[in-house]
Amino acid sequence: MPVPATARARGKRRRRAACAAPAAARASLYDEVTDRIVAELEAGRVPWVQPWGAPGTAGPALPRNALTGRRYSGVNVLILWGAVIEGGFPSQSWLTFRQAIKAGGAVRKGERGTAVVYADRFVPEAEKARAAETGDDARAVPFLKRFTVFNLAQCEGLRPQTLSPLAADPEPLPEREIVPVAEEVIAASGVDFRVGGDRAFYAPAHDFVQVPPQPAFFQQINYYRTALHELTHATGHPSRLGRKLSTAFGSKDYAREELVALSGQSAPLATLQ
Repeated sequence: MPVPATARARGKRRRRAACAAPAAARASLYDEVTDRIVAELEAGRVPWVQPWGAPGTAGPALPRNALTGRRYSGVNVLILWGAVIEGGFPSQSWLTFRQAIKAGGAVRKGERGTAVVYADRFVPEAEKARAAETGDDARAVPFLKRFTVFNLAQCEGLRPQTLSPLAADPEPLPEREIVPVAEEVIAASGVDFRVGGDRAFYAPAHDFVQVPPQPAFFQQINYYRTALHELTHATGHPSRLGRKLSTAFGSKDYAREELVALSGQSAPLATLQ
């Protein structure tokens, strides 16, 4: 029996509406994730590059689900790396609220989760019906779903035997591995060199360099790489080489100064290998 034209029109409108709503939700979620990554960059925190974290922070292994052992992928890797650095978590393993209960424990009261995303496709019932009527192939609709996960450090009472072996916390970092020649370079620079906090930077207005403590670095040699990088920026002070240091993030002058710092640290680093 042929389908009346009015019914077909209503069906088309319903399909367009069904597709439009998920599309708007996807766009909103894409924007949210993008904004979070841009905020990390503007704060000088690059999760996939930054070689340090707070003392006890897990190193940059791929994040995984503590119950299933499955590794997260795509943009979720960047999101969870950033969360580990921001929270100073000692683990790259995560659980949903329900999974924490399934593992015999719970998320601590007051803990704030991290939103990650799941992408897939499905075929709506209306599309299946349309394909059956016309003989065409059914068109799948992409969807993006968000859910919240918590780091193992945010949970309590978990039964170890219920968790994936991959969820074991990393070995603690060594206290410090001193490289004498690098220490001599730092001292000979004459720059006010400060150790502390969770950021590495050169402050042109006050002419000092600050880097996180060496135990905060996932690989000890990266403490010296970072120190020499920031000390190279310090050579641009007006009392030294007088480069243009007060530049906006992302500008050509900013990029040029970063290239100077990278090239300036390369020669001393050759002696540290």
